[in-house]
Amino acid sequence: MSSNEIIVSLDIGTSRVRAIIGEISNGSINIIGVGTVDSEGIRRGSIVDIEQTVQSIRGAIEQAERMVGIHISEVYVGISGNHIQLHGSHGVVAVSNEDREIGIEDIDRVLQAAKVIAMPPEREIIDIVPRQYVVDGLDGIQDPRGMIGVRLEVDASIVTGSRTAVHNLIRCVERAELKVAGLILMPLAASQLVLTKDERAMSTALVDIGAGTTTISLFDSGHLTGTATLPIGGEHITNDISIGLRTQSDLAEKIKLKYGCAMIDLADPEQAFKVSRLGTNIEKQFSQSDLANIVEPRVQEIFQLVQAEVNRMSNGAFNGVYVLYGGTVNLPGLQELARRELDTAVRIASPDYIGVRDPAYTNGVGIIHYVYKHLRGRGGGGAGKHGTRRKAAGQAPGLFERIKNFLKEFI
Repeated sequence: MSSNEIIVSLDIGTSRVRAIIGEISNGSINIIGVGTVDSEGIRRGSIVDIEQTVQSIRGAIEQAERMVGIHISEVYVGISGNHIQLHGSHGVVAVSNEDREIGIEDIDRVLQAAKVIAMPPEREIIDIVPRQYVVDGLDGIQDPRGMIGVRLEVDASIVTGSRTAVHNLIRCVERAELKVAGLILMPLAASQLVLTKDERAMSTALVDIGAGTTTISLFDSGHLTGTATLPIGGEHITNDISIGLRTQSDLAEKIKLKYGCAMIDLADPEQAFKVSRLGTNIEKQFSQSDLANIVEPRVQEIFQLVQAEVNRMSNGAFNGVYVLYGGTVNLPGLQELARRELDTAVRIASPDYIGVRDPAYTNGVGIIHYVYKHLRGRGGGGAGKHGTRRKAAGQAPGLFERIKNFLKEFI
């Protein structure tokens, strides 16, 4: 294994836990390891059993380790959910360099200043996302490094989450004998991976349709303006199939993946399959059209709820495009049904890396992409060999230690 920079992401979903290892080589990202296991202890995106979640995390990490032959000690963890909130903030500092050239230290200080906001005790800061910098009154600046000025300001969005949800997530990862290098807002990470320059410039709804939840994120003029999570996803389609065909949930999931179609008009009435019925040894034959009659109404409901939530978040002013990702969007006919229900342009996005060209891996790969760009933009060091972050002297502090050090500056 070379000494190239290694970044490891952890996506803890309702149906799957995915660990992805990215290697930074010659300025580009290569995905070199993937671990995927069935998720236990997660319901509708929330942790309901610590021990089962820990075992799922360990399983995914061990798979990824075996694929690459390294030991993973530190991961970047994705986070999302209804508890996530965005808060506008503003920070101001004086440029510290004698020659008035703005450097990394000045950017770090102005971002720390923007973090000083009144926060309820049950909320915790997860991340800060700069919207624009202002140098001596000149606004609209995205990267002020190297500019000359006296006063540096930032308009930013503070990402906060429920302290309970954040601490339970960190507890699971740490009990799996891993260090949390950072928490990354998954919609933000995914957006930087899959949205085009034009999509960032216009109004775009980024929709992650997972197993237990559907997460909606609105972007306008290149900035994240809002996020919401609906308690509905692919599992509800599976449950409908289980009830409609009177069969076990595990078998219903397999039938959905093999024969499922989201639109009745696109289903093949000649494609038949047999299903074992609950409580009997009798198998009954169904067609793909029969299955689509069960699936289409639920998928319709998902997009109707998505559209209603987007209208609520945008005060009815949304006139942009939809970009879909997540494991459920692999269902045949889903994109066509989405276009019909949403009555606008709809695109399905997935990572463009060998081995993970699947919408289900968008969050995990997005985290790696975001961390690499974020660290490079802020001038931080890369992740060291085996996914362990390194500093010039000593071990990198953990998440709680960094929060404590940050608070010391203002107490």
